[in-house]
Amino acid sequence: MLDFIQSINNVLWGVPSLVLLLGTGVFLTIVLKGVQFHKLIYAFRLAFTKEKATEKEEQEGDISNFKTLMTMLTATIGNGNIAGVATALTLGGPGAIFWMWIVGLLGMATKYSEALLAVKFRIKNKYGEYSGGPMYYIEKGLGKKWMPLALAFALFGAFAALGIGNSVQSNTIADVMDQSFFVPNWITGALLVLLTALIIFGGIQRISKVASFFVPIMSVLYIFGAMLIIIIHYDQILPAFGLIFQYAFSPLSAVGGFTGIAVTQAVQSGVARGIFSNEAGLGTAALVAGNARTDSPVKQALVAMTGTFIVTIIVCSMTAIVLIVTGFWDPTGGLYSGVSHNASLDGGALTSAAFGETLGIFGQYIVAFSVIFFGFSTIVGWYVYGEKCFEYLTNFRLLNTYRFIYLTATFLGTVANLELVWAFADMANALMMIPNLLALLLLYKIIREETQKFFLY
Repeated sequence: MLDFIQSINNVLWGVPSLVLLLGTGVFLTIVLKGVQFHKLIYAFRLAFTKEKATEKEEQEGDISNFKTLMTMLTATIGNGNIAGVATALTLGGPGAIFWMWIVGLLGMATKYSEALLAVKFRIKNKYGEYSGGPMYYIEKGLGKKWMPLALAFALFGAFAALGIGNSVQSNTIADVMDQSFFVPNWITGALLVLLTALIIFGGIQRISKVASFFVPIMSVLYIFGAMLIIIIHYDQILPAFGLIFQYAFSPLSAVGGFTGIAVTQAVQSGVARGIFSNEAGLGTAALVAGNARTDSPVKQALVAMTGTFIVTIIVCSMTAIVLIVTGFWDPTGGLYSGVSHNASLDGGALTSAAFGETLGIFGQYIVAFSVIFFGFSTIVGWYVYGEKCFEYLTNFRLLNTYRFIYLTATFLGTVANLELVWAFADMANALMMIPNLLALLLLYKIIREETQKFFLY
């Protein structure tokens, strides 16, 4: 089964899919006249300040722009920003970070478009709350004949939430709790189930409140540690950026037993990890954007795109610069960078070692607590995604059943071998992405018209 799913993933996440993702980002950037660049400051102002409704229209929705953004970030600011960036560097070299930035900047236009359509085509459900997302803008924007695509997105979204958004995260947390604090996995599992249940049974309002509390704390903690390391290695900052730009277009030559890294590897690693870090194109942000309290689809679209900027351009960049200035990006263990370290380290362990090398045990604890907070917030954030997909499939029935399934997956993740879960989650993500990107391309005229009407150009 594992080999079968992995063979499917090799196709789903191959060059055609990456071209589709990047191509959609380029196309929407052109159609929207680079809205993610010239409206970025205005977008941040919308996200972090309260804005009154217009005189003609009252704002409708369930949660504020800030809480909407924080709920999105609970799922996207995660362990991919710690382990994922380290993986991109070891597989693709410093040049991979340049391509991660490109994916992030183009992905802002994609996420803008997802959120705009989510608000425009959202519905008010029987509980008085709003529901939106790719399945709604596929059904209502493209018509009933496209229903199979909408159902496919919802089905795979509900399954993906159980895997990469839940079990994988609880497994990572359990490992850190065991290695750093000697807490048995089953105790961590029980605690996670209890805490997750207290939050998700409170609905979107409670989830958004927890997100608004957790996300700023964990982000400040991690960024503070990263900034401290960067300041200590201030003389390596410019050389670090030099390596990023140099190896974005030039191969990393072989050294010792190291076979080198081709430019194509840098591009592929940067693109793949950039997508996983910000989720632009998967359609997940649209599942939360539909709940935003706003008087315009464009306003919420602008807020949503700031999340991609925060995740990729700020948080991922922090991790990358730390790994480069400390020399821990070097996959040879020090033959290339001149800074000796254990070449067998990878992922989160590599980031932890980089923090520990400069800040000692304090740095290792920063990474440990960040992994715990990031992982837990991702579990909570992805529950929203899973529930929205499940309620679409069942017409808002059996939601408590899905909650218990979700909690079971949380516990199993702490004690199970998750190689198969990872593989299935990757497959589900790709199968969510394809119908979502097709919908964005087919509905681009509506996205453009709404944007032009709002900005009067």
